[in-house]
Amino acid sequence: MSQYLVLTAMGADRTGCVSELTKLASECGCNIMDSRMAIFGHEFSFIMLLKGDVREINQLEAKLPALAHSLDLLTMMKRTSGYKTLDISQYYQAQYSGIDQPGILKSVTSFFAHHNLDISSLKSDISPQTNMMSAVIEFTVNETANIDTLETQFLELCEQFNVQGCIKQIKHQ
Repeated sequence: MSQYLVLTAMGADRTGCVSELTKLASECGCNIMDSRMAIFGHEFSFIMLLKGDVREINQLEAKLPALAHSLDLLTMMKRTSGYKTLDISQYYQAQYSGIDQPGILKSVTSFFAHHNLDISSLKSDISPQTNMMSAVIEFTVNETANIDTLETQFLELCEQFNVQGCIKQIKHQ
């Protein structure tokens, strides 16, 4: 029976760290179901959803601490119940951009939580030179949601912060 493990690693942005982590997963017989990596300043963060049988997951859990120590990485692991595929017919992207102001991201994520919308991806950036920010949020909706109403309310929220925004349906890769 398949087991699932979420593995998160964080450390100094150095060439080869992601390669070593994926190599360990492969050597232990685990399959990488999903992964994300990002650079924050001089640090990187990497997260993977791994699938394997009990022996493969146990082996990875036993070997990871030594590898993490040798690479000077902070790691965290958590068993999870499985891999959920998204209903691609109900997959949307919200975007907004403008001059950064305190509370925008909090208000936008609260908007999604209030409407019971599942955020699957969030990327936000602020330019230190211009103080311009932008964000892209991917989310799913259930069959009963009215996307036109959601978009109208999202645009009203954007208007409160004097930023440009939009929602569009996308095809999930």
